[in-house]
Amino acid sequence: MSRKKTEHGSLKDRLNEELLSQMKTKKKALAKAEEKRKEQERQERIEEKKRREANKSFEELLNESDMDWKKFKS
Repeated sequence: MSRKKTEHGSLKDRLNEELLSQMKTKKKALAKAEEKRKEQERQERIEEKKRREANKSFEELLNESDMDWKKFKS
């Protein structure tokens, strides 16, 4: 009976190790997917900023400028 118990115990341990391994693999995959999603969101924000910048009027660009335009008046 002790032999069965030992085998059963080792099977249980092995299943736990396999399950733990699967969980670690899944965790890595989820972390990669999350990283990819964040990078995609960052790229989308950059593209949106570029689109907004391209559509600004001259007045908006002038108002956002740090230069002192009074120096260039005649």
